[in-house]
Amino acid sequence: MEDQIRTALRGAQILNTPRLNKSTAFTQQERDHLGLNGLLPSHISTVDEQLKRCYQNFSRKRTPLGKYIFLNSLFNSNEFLFYQFVSLYPSEMLPYIYTPTVGEAALQFSHIVTDHRGLYLSYPLEEKIEEMIQNLDQPNVDVIVVTDGERILGLGDLGIGGMAIPVGKLSLFTLFGGIHPDRTLPIVLDVGTNKEELLQDELYLGWRHSRITGADYDRFIDRFVMAIKKKYPKTLLQWEDFGKDHARVLLDRYRSKILSFNDDIQGTAAVSLAAILAGLKERKQKLIDQKIAILGAGSAGTGIADLIVQAMRVEGLSEEEARGRIYMVDRNGLIHFNTSKVNEAQRPYIQPHQHLMNWKAANFDHITMAEVIANAHPSILIGVSAQSGAFTKPCIEEMLRHTPRPLIFPLSNPTSKAEATPQELIEWTQGQAIIATGSPFMPVVYEGKTYKIAQCNNVYIFPGMGLGALAAEATQVTDGMFLQAAETLGSLSPALKDPTAALFPDIEQVKGLTKKIALAVAKKACEDKVSVVDPSTLEEKINSLNWKPKYPRFL
Repeated sequence: MEDQIRTALRGAQILNTPRLNKSTAFTQQERDHLGLNGLLPSHISTVDEQLKRCYQNFSRKRTPLGKYIFLNSLFNSNEFLFYQFVSLYPSEMLPYIYTPTVGEAALQFSHIVTDHRGLYLSYPLEEKIEEMIQNLDQPNVDVIVVTDGERILGLGDLGIGGMAIPVGKLSLFTLFGGIHPDRTLPIVLDVGTNKEELLQDELYLGWRHSRITGADYDRFIDRFVMAIKKKYPKTLLQWEDFGKDHARVLLDRYRSKILSFNDDIQGTAAVSLAAILAGLKERKQKLIDQKIAILGAGSAGTGIADLIVQAMRVEGLSEEEARGRIYMVDRNGLIHFNTSKVNEAQRPYIQPHQHLMNWKAANFDHITMAEVIANAHPSILIGVSAQSGAFTKPCIEEMLRHTPRPLIFPLSNPTSKAEATPQELIEWTQGQAIIATGSPFMPVVYEGKTYKIAQCNNVYIFPGMGLGALAAEATQVTDGMFLQAAETLGSLSPALKDPTAALFPDIEQVKGLTKKIALAVAKKACEDKVSVVDPSTLEEKINSLNWKPKYPRFL
């Protein structure tokens, strides 16, 4: 059944409002009623005609950034048509809506963006944060995605260009989670940038100042959170692409104060664990029997490790035993008893002296990834280091000597930052590696077989997590909810039926997967006592939150 809308807007005001615009699809009756005669070509288009025209124009764009700009322009002129269009071609559109193209869009943000949506909260206007948020014309917001632009994908500090990330993530919340676009809000916290190139760029749109730190930063964030909670007490806040010094601190500080999670820490962890569980089921092995090496000890790496530890504990290991099976490697080598600088998130993964007594290494103050593989014989290798080519052929061949079917996940984004390519990994392991990547890669053909490559894309997790938390009216997002999401996704792997299949279902199936994950997450929220909703009503509540991009009828 189509929605019915009453509006006081007329003429060009309608056409310039993305959430109302139907462009050439306005009926003659609507054109008469809304004062649109003469402002549109005379032909009244069907939706199919509009979609065909969109695809032709999209196809004419020759570069990924050109396709991104086209989609962004459509998004900012006609939301209904944008979502109908991308819904028809989700796997084709996803790389241009989000990774890897969103990275280039964030780099070029101040040069390519002409239409601005969302909220820009700048540090010089700190005293006006509450006023700006109270002035928003959105009476209800279900989901907010916020960044300060300090660590955008593997590209680093992009300042205000980070706004491309919340905009992209929220479009995926709508596309796959069904959250109404009018009830989403992208926010960038403009606290400066330390990237000299941006500070010297005459077109840079952000605050031209080095990043604030310490007490000033903490106060600014606290004002922001409190103002959001006052205006939208039941909203879900997703922290996105914060730097290593802030990401976990903010998650821990606010997760019990406002319904929130960090997608880089928890979402990446859940989708990675889901890939691991799927791969182990295909190998008919248990998680507690594995050793895991993680290259990259930032928020993503420690988040993955934390969720693996939880899953191992469920299978029967003690926390100490589980942590001892994880080898965390950063730029200074293996984190161990003699590592000089270790933060709180890394501390649980310090390898004790007794675990390394029989190891062979050239320099025990800097134990390399190659030496970790040679001594520890990990069966699972995960890369979140943003170091292109960090997984070398000798390392992978050494891993293969001790593990017939190694799980190897080069997860760094964008594509240029991947630790190895699937083509390399398949060739180096003679087709034995089970692979998942952070960015999309084409299938690999090797010795007559075609291997589909799973993308460990957080889109498999965060829309379902958000939808489930909202349906359950949760007061907090628990670690158990993420573990449940990972287990649900892992159980649906196509590789369980076909060893050459990808670890995850095709993108076309994500919308259906999202509902299954949302239901599992919502039920877990009830079990964890962060929801008082009747579990028998959860499926109905999830369905009620599902917005469909169909043109409304104007009254």
